[in-house]
Amino acid sequence: MAHRPKRTFRQRRAHSSDSDGAEEPSAEAGAPGEPAAPGPEEKGRLSDGVGPEIAGGSHQARGPRGRGRGRGLVWASSRRAARATPGEDVSSGVQESRTVDHSTDEEDGTGDSLGSKDDQSPSSDSSSSLEEKEFPPVVEIPDAAFILAARRKRELARAQGDYISLDVQHDSTTPDLKKKNSDEDPESEPDDHEKRIPFTPKPQTLRQRMAKETASRNEGTSEESQEDENQDTWEQQQMKKAVKITEGRDMDLSHSRESGAVKKFDTSMSFPPVNLEVIKKQLNARLTLLQDTHRAHQREYEKYLQDVKSSKNTIQNLENSSSHALNYKFYKSMKTYVENLIGCLNEKIIQIQELESSMHALLLKQAVTLTKRRQDELKQESAYLQQLSRKAETSTNGSFEVDEKTQCMLEEMESRRTKRRQARALSGNDDHQEGLSSEDELSSTETLDFQKRHDEIVEDQKKVFEDVHDDFCNIQNVLSKFRQWREEFPDSYCEAFIGLCIPKLLNPLIRVQLLDWNPLKLNSIGLKEMPWFTSVEEFMGSSVEEARKDDDSDKKILSSIINKTIIPRLTDFIEFIWDPSSASQTTSLVTHCRVILEEHSTYENEVSTSKQDLLKSIASRMKKAIEDDVFIPLYPKSAVENKTSPHAKFQERQFWSALKLFQNILLWNGLLPDDTLQELGLGKLLNRYLVTALLNATPGPELVTKCSRVAACLPEKWFGNSALRTSIPQLENFIQFLLQSAHKLSTGEFRNEVKEIILTLAKIKALNQAESLIEEYHLDHLKSVIKEV
Repeated sequence: MAHRPKRTFRQRRAHSSDSDGAEEPSAEAGAPGEPAAPGPEEKGRLSDGVGPEIAGGSHQARGPRGRGRGRGLVWASSRRAARATPGEDVSSGVQESRTVDHSTDEEDGTGDSLGSKDDQSPSSDSSSSLEEKEFPPVVEIPDAAFILAARRKRELARAQGDYISLDVQHDSTTPDLKKKNSDEDPESEPDDHEKRIPFTPKPQTLRQRMAKETASRNEGTSEESQEDENQDTWEQQQMKKAVKITEGRDMDLSHSRESGAVKKFDTSMSFPPVNLEVIKKQLNARLTLLQDTHRAHQREYEKYLQDVKSSKNTIQNLENSSSHALNYKFYKSMKTYVENLIGCLNEKIIQIQELESSMHALLLKQAVTLTKRRQDELKQESAYLQQLSRKAETSTNGSFEVDEKTQCMLEEMESRRTKRRQARALSGNDDHQEGLSSEDELSSTETLDFQKRHDEIVEDQKKVFEDVHDDFCNIQNVLSKFRQWREEFPDSYCEAFIGLCIPKLLNPLIRVQLLDWNPLKLNSIGLKEMPWFTSVEEFMGSSVEEARKDDDSDKKILSSIINKTIIPRLTDFIEFIWDPSSASQTTSLVTHCRVILEEHSTYENEVSTSKQDLLKSIASRMKKAIEDDVFIPLYPKSAVENKTSPHAKFQERQFWSALKLFQNILLWNGLLPDDTLQELGLGKLLNRYLVTALLNATPGPELVTKCSRVAACLPEKWFGNSALRTSIPQLENFIQFLLQSAHKLSTGEFRNEVKEIILTLAKIKALNQAESLIEEYHLDHLKSVIKEV
């Protein structure tokens, strides 16, 4: 609790008694409404003549919000009091300060309570009179009797215990008095630092908790009802506003009308003199304008009548003409048919694509299995022979143990070769070399699984259009609809470009028929024997005479179908399924490609893109086969002298296998460019593998036979220019090898083989080299043969 510093009488006169009285409650009051304990300082104040009424009045006038402002104004009035005449009464100064406090608290909203307190003071009359004046210049000092009365009143308050003493212990009546005083004076609240803070909630009884819960529910209900009332009030106010705005507008309109009606003609205005000629001219001009407008409207009316009449005549003519009605009926039916056809195909195309994917995956799996097995067997057998050679060189007894996996693989390979030999013997084909046959046999289990899955896809193929009418799934019926259009309305048929639309419409139907078509099988059906091919050819044949000369879209239907449907399917077979080492697959594929690329490539500009893609895929697949599948090992002569040794047999099989691939590559003569074939067949395969193997072979009849088989594979058109007596540059290594073999064989008993070599040179147009051999070995009887060539 802070103590107030002592003041002398001189200090009190300088700062006014009112300022001390205004600061007393906030500095010493321990609680609201309790007077401070007396001390030496308080006695001095009482002796100076400041009564309890004045102190109490200043305390009540100062509210929680107006303390600072009240002090400022009190301070200003005290300074005026200091400059006043010293002979005036002290009470007038007190009254003046109280009046200033009144005005200050009224500005802060506490004037009502202050006024009620001031009415109870003895000097209320003087304060009411001073309110009409502003800052009186005279300060009245209270007399001795007033001071004595104030002192007695203070002593009486001390005797009643209406204060908190600094030296005396608090009695039990003090809280009650505090509560009473706080109820009587709501503005005399304690400061924040004087309040007692409860740290634990006060325990409540059951009745208090129930009363509190009931009060909260009542408050929620009252709040909801209050919100409803506020909502209703707000709606009523808005309605009143809208009504007032409407009424205001009506009043404005009525006022404007009344003002217009009330407006009177001003007689003071002057008009120009009336001229009858001017009026007559204006009326004539107006009449002329109206007559022109009338004539324009009349002409427009007559035009409308003529249009109506012509429209009626047209309608009547159309109604009377039966051909137009039939035409409309046909076009409408054709439109409906095409829409239904397109909807049907859009619905079925997804199922067709799924079946194509399933068939492609089945064939791809089989092709990958065979290719991987052949490559694995080649690696295993080559590794086995290399180990056998090393063991034979290091061991004396020559015994060699083979692991179980390699032994099973060798036995399986030998069993397949034995079956092929027996089949050739039964067919009478004894002139066959091992390595020329394709090892595409599958096990019984794999064959059964493949056939089962293939049959399932074929059954699903038959169910694609089982719920569709023949007019929408039969190619011949579809084309008959368009044939009727072309015959009856050729102009509209050509203007609609139906010849360009037919290949797109027939694409799904043709793909269903091609689902089971495998161009890699020798017994596969040709394109010309397919039903769709026959139907399209008939449709094109009937359009040759009927179509206009400047329209040839129908003539391109077949080539467009081949370009957009057949060639993409062939390209997929070549890139993923075709095995270039297989003679049967290559022969069948070349046959189908010749039919497609040569016989039906009338319009080169249309099929050039797809054709080039097809040829590129063929060349890339053969190049990959040369890099992955060709392998001709070179063994010492001691290992291959015995023709029955494993090394000699393996080397022989690999040579004939490479020669078979060489023959398959050259089958594409006429389809692939000559440069591509010569690069693949002669550059990469003949000179790199076959000639190298021939150089390490033993001279003899077998070597000459191999050379003759190589020359037989070469296309004759490469040597068609009889004026040249030299062969193509890519065969130079092969020609040199033939000359070396002829020299080696001429020294022994193989003169007939030299004759075969000369004939081989003549076949490949190496005439200069053949003549040199004839002259060297005196084989004059062969000159006639060379001349015939």
